[in-house]
Amino acid sequence: MSDRLIDLGNGFWTVRGSLRIGGVFDVGTQCSLVRLANGNFVFLDSYTLTDAIRAEVDALTDGGARVEAIINVHPFHTLHCEWMHRAFPQAKLYGTARHLEHLPDLPWESLRCEDDALAQRYADDFAFSVPRGVVLVSDDESVHFSSVLMLHRASGTLHVDDTFVYLRKGFPLNLLSFTGRLGFHPTLAKALEPRAGAADAFRDWAIGLGVDWADTRRIAAAHNAVLELDAKQLPDLIGAALGRVKPVLDAHREQYG
Repeated sequence: MSDRLIDLGNGFWTVRGSLRIGGVFDVGTQCSLVRLANGNFVFLDSYTLTDAIRAEVDALTDGGARVEAIINVHPFHTLHCEWMHRAFPQAKLYGTARHLEHLPDLPWESLRCEDDALAQRYADDFAFSVPRGVVLVSDDESVHFSSVLMLHRASGTLHVDDTFVYLRKGFPLNLLSFTGRLGFHPTLAKALEPRAGAADAFRDWAIGLGVDWADTRRIAAAHNAVLELDAKQLPDLIGAALGRVKPVLDAHREQYG
């Protein structure tokens, strides 16, 4: 797929990028550029911008000078962090605990994306949510389930990596169960905390998110697509997704009580 910068309105731009699995299947990836109420900008996630998209970003941000922060919300999305820092060196660099551990030579802020204090710092522009009942950073590096979800208040756009997945692809990726519909990342079973009550904590978190963020207008999802929503549609989509993972949650309850 060719990289694109898409204006979703009300100060939210999504970059739809490329990520090839095994060098063959392009499942896509994303980052977002968001204009804050103070007139500055932040990136959500990191991505190596093409020259054409970089020129568009520079035109919006006074040559990049108004990019005040890069907020990396997924612990395992680290491929482009170094490029993004080089491109916007003046921007404060935020990451999860794994970003700080995995890329220690970058000038990370001590405040991490999963910290409540960062959510409070940007509360005028975003709502933050960290899934409960699942580990944010799994010891199994193939488990990319959890991330920090961010809802941009002005545009109603939810930026999310992997926790919710929405894929629009042709054959053979259209054979995947979550292609064409909103669902949870397929590593949920391995991401659930190995303790009693984790399945219920996750379910309660997901239901609460749907209720609290019911006015969400669209989801900018990893890896390749934006899902436009009807009014108050998010709770129903999350409910349907929970229904499909009920066997996973039930199996966890049987194992841990």
